[in-house]
Amino acid sequence: MVRQERAARTRRSLIRAAAETFAEVGFVPASLTVISRRAGVSNGALHFHFANKGVLAEAVEAEAAEAVRRLTESARARQGDSLQAVVDATHELMAALAQDVVVRGGFGLAGDVARRAVSPLHGQWQGWVEESLCRAERSGALARGVSWTAAARVVVAATTGFEVLGCKDASWLSRQNITRSWELLLPLLADRGDLGTLVCAGSRPPAPEPAPGSALVPVPVPGPEPGSALVPAPGPGPAFVPAAAPVSGPSPVSGPEPAALPAPELAAAPVPVSVPAPVSGSGWVWGVSGR
Repeated sequence: MVRQERAARTRRSLIRAAAETFAEVGFVPASLTVISRRAGVSNGALHFHFANKGVLAEAVEAEAAEAVRRLTESARARQGDSLQAVVDATHELMAALAQDVVVRGGFGLAGDVARRAVSPLHGQWQGWVEESLCRAERSGALARGVSWTAAARVVVAATTGFEVLGCKDASWLSRQNITRSWELLLPLLADRGDLGTLVCAGSRPPAPEPAPGSALVPVPVPGPEPGSALVPAPGPGPAFVPAAAPVSGPSPVSGPEPAALPAPELAAAPVPVSVPAPVSGSGWVWGVSGR
């Protein structure tokens, strides 16, 4: 079992390394030595799994085709025969081209005329789009006078153009670009009754950016300066939080600057405090433990 798992990991590493190399330099210039080195294995290990570069390229395309199959089936399972399934699948395919090097390498091989081999990828995508738009026409989702064959040709041509251009400049694959293309196409393709329900940006929003993790946040307080070493936290009690930025210059109260309490005491239960009278013109009041 351990040996089988190791062999599977080696195979995956080789496919990924090959996809990266094919995407960067193309099929013909790609070196098996470079691929094996990038995968962290010997040439012998590469030839154990793949007899030659052509077989390795076919494995990359097969992995890419499986990724495309998963994303198109997922879109249809969610949206059925509506045009939204095609919109969603287009967004997810472009995202996969931008983020998944195996998908990118597979489509790169599909368009590499120097390879002189027939790739399943473009045909797979075209076939799915045609079937989906044929279903949409039967369900009444296409605009009157629009045939599924004409719609499929437009969609396939547009997505192939994004894919080719995105190989050199990833900004072509951005969600914004794909959304704008659907904003132009959907009013021409979709039945007017469905148009208001279709989401050009895709029905699956992108994952939100992770919020910066911080337990303490700046607290705005009045005063001539926007920050201080310590400022009162909202609510009763003498707890404090750090302000947005330290303030340079003399202390706003006369006398020696009060020493900051240890961190555990800042979060402790309220304790009596003595508050020095504010200095004239100062917007800051410091609370100091009366211990």
